[in-house]
Amino acid sequence: MADNQYNPAPLGFIRLPEVLKLLPISKSTWWAGVKSGRFPQSVKLGPRTTAWRAEDVYELVENLAKGDAI
Repeated sequence: MADNQYNPAPLGFIRLPEVLKLLPISKSTWWAGVKSGRFPQSVKLGPRTTAWRAEDVYELVENLAKGDAI
């Protein structure tokens, strides 16, 4: 069996606490990155609910793991 088996990122949305479990940064650093365009844009799911597309966040983590600049 090949080691390069394709595993797609989960679909759906993830909230900020889950994002910050994947990336060792602070909330303020995350929001600054979102504002500057370095990190994926958020999606409003309701009046008090903000999330990010899971595939966008996992792509960011994958790129950072490869050493790609953001």
